[in-house]
Amino acid sequence: MASAADYKDGYWWSNDGLRLHYRDYAQGTHQSDERPPIICLPGLTRNCRDFAPVADAFADEWRVITVDFRGRGESAYAKDPMSYVPLTYVQDLEALLAELNLEHYIALGTSLGGIVTMLSSATIQRKMVGAIINDIGPDIDPRGLERIKNYVGQGRSYETWAHAARGLSEGGDIMFPDYTLNDWIGFAKKCCKLSSSGRIILDYDNRISEPFKVQGGEAGVDLWPAFKGLSDIPTLILRGEISDILSAETAEKMVKQLRKATLSTIKNVGHCPALDEKDSVAAIAQFLSVIK
Repeated sequence: MASAADYKDGYWWSNDGLRLHYRDYAQGTHQSDERPPIICLPGLTRNCRDFAPVADAFADEWRVITVDFRGRGESAYAKDPMSYVPLTYVQDLEALLAELNLEHYIALGTSLGGIVTMLSSATIQRKMVGAIINDIGPDIDPRGLERIKNYVGQGRSYETWAHAARGLSEGGDIMFPDYTLNDWIGFAKKCCKLSSSGRIILDYDNRISEPFKVQGGEAGVDLWPAFKGLSDIPTLILRGEISDILSAETAEKMVKQLRKATLSTIKNVGHCPALDEKDSVAAIAQFLSVIK
């Protein structure tokens, strides 16, 4: 049985010369390439490690590829911080598809990754045969957006993993009210790294916050026309029940806009579902059964 430890590291080059990183879980029964791979695209401050639960649940039957956007994880940091915008990430994704010679794929986008998924529908839609959008929509709740702007790029550091866990849990009840200290330590190990000085720091370039200083920098364009590009593609929308990013009203509107969309609400989770919840795994499994 495949697990989150069964992957190979891979790298590709962006159009502007950055070496970018992905993990490729290609260990299961899907090696005949009959099924499209699931390409997992992370949130603003996150990285490919977030999708270990997806690999644990599905890598036996599906090829799972998890991506580090530029400036995160093992991907190179950009010289120009204004390249930390969704349209650039779409170009980076296009370069990855070309590098791996992929004709079809399923996109699983969390938060920022969901924005990239929506924008991709306008440029590389013909290759996308399914989309899972995790707790993001064309309209972003200003409450959550303001919360994100207040913490991203602050450059915090911690002495131990326990300190990091406690630091990240401050105000974290809006995301995961049921988390224990051990849960927060696991969370910290996904989104932080050990620096050369021995301190624990967030695993991203602090300059990813620069585009937020520009009006509209969180998305860059009106996302509703891009979202409607998913009209003919099976689409699963995951929403955290207490999310402050994707409102219930926007989620319902999204479902009505598409012919092949379904909505699954993950109980007592905010922005955004970690994808290890039973409801999340069940919803994704049901969705993938339609793609087969």
